[in-house]
Amino acid sequence: MPREYLKKATLTAKSDASEVHETVKAILDDIEKGGDAAAMNYAKKFDRYEGNIVLTEAEIEAACALVPDKLKDDIQFAHDNVRRFAEAQKSTLTDVEIEIVPGMIAGQKVIPVDAAGCYVPGGRYSHIASAIMTVTTAKVAGCRHITACSPPRPDVGVAPAIVYAAHICGADKILAMGGVQGVAAMTFGLFGLPRANILVGPGNQFVAEAKRILFGRVGIDMIAGPTDSLILADSGADAHIVATDLVSQAEHGYNSPVWLVTDDRALAEKVMALVPDLIDDLPDVNRDNAFAAWRDYAEVILCDNREEMAACADEYAPEHLTVQAADLDWWLNRLTCYGSLFLGEETTVSYGDKATGTNHVLPTSGAASYTGGLSVHKYMKVVTWQRATREGAQRVAEATARISRLEGMEGHARAADVRLAKYFPDRNFDLSAND
Repeated sequence: MPREYLKKATLTAKSDASEVHETVKAILDDIEKGGDAAAMNYAKKFDRYEGNIVLTEAEIEAACALVPDKLKDDIQFAHDNVRRFAEAQKSTLTDVEIEIVPGMIAGQKVIPVDAAGCYVPGGRYSHIASAIMTVTTAKVAGCRHITACSPPRPDVGVAPAIVYAAHICGADKILAMGGVQGVAAMTFGLFGLPRANILVGPGNQFVAEAKRILFGRVGIDMIAGPTDSLILADSGADAHIVATDLVSQAEHGYNSPVWLVTDDRALAEKVMALVPDLIDDLPDVNRDNAFAAWRDYAEVILCDNREEMAACADEYAPEHLTVQAADLDWWLNRLTCYGSLFLGEETTVSYGDKATGTNHVLPTSGAASYTGGLSVHKYMKVVTWQRATREGAQRVAEATARISRLEGMEGHARAADVRLAKYFPDRNFDLSAND
């Protein structure tokens, strides 16, 4: 049967891109011209904060002292998991050296970027986990300088738990500044910071647009939209757990899509019946977000079989993809488009968001069809090098000269010619372009 939508989204997760773009561009231009003073003016305007921007050691120590020991233990646990996974990822990138032809050696070298800027959301929710995910991976990669930047609260500053997480994970500087002005400060090297080579971390539509505009003069992890999640479930799935997982992701924001794809109508109908009460049981702000996300952006899709379900998931390319269905190995081998995959009822997106060790900074809005999420690799440049003996370069020089002339690039050809003439003065080479 064709795909049947038991619930269809009435909206898509798109912002008014043109309006946001113009607003962000104006702020970036103003801060680039005005420097520290302009950035501080925006902090006062948007964050309603006039305190110290770059936290001192004493301020960091004071903030850390406010964090309960149990929470410190949990943050350390999550940090250790993220660090171990990042170290395993890093081990998959190695320097390489190979003799392409006798006397011609080429190589690969892996070099971390010098300075990383890590944005940590801290407005409606204090994203402790984002500090762990971004700073830890930058540290494992070997970045020389890491700045963590997070919005301060009026007359309070950055949430103590975010300060603690950024500090123990290896941030060299912690910046009490949010939004576009925070991104600009790291990019332009304000407040005595080195200019960031890469910007990473989640943020609202203004932060995302700032990264989009700045991309090119600085690297970014990805251009992210609202978070999204898809669950694949068969008749054996627990409807209450499926519904709870959908609601847990819908609370991210009013425009955070959640999708259920199943081949069992009874399960779908039961989940749809359970969701409203689960949303109603949430605290106020969370409830409002989840209610709007479920009402306007959620979809429930009925498929004929598991192959059709998998095809649907690949088409949506969700940020988070959960499988609560039989034969998990089949799904692992079949599915190809997702930011992070959660196999079985025993795991959940919430685990990955907070403490599993895999990163929660992931591609959204279908970007998982062509890219993965933040990893230690994002901070590392894979560069190449070569060297050769004169004999080893001979055949390469001949081929270079002829190919270059065929392309019409005479200057390139002559760079090969002069070497052949110098190294092999007694030899005659046919370096003309082939017809």
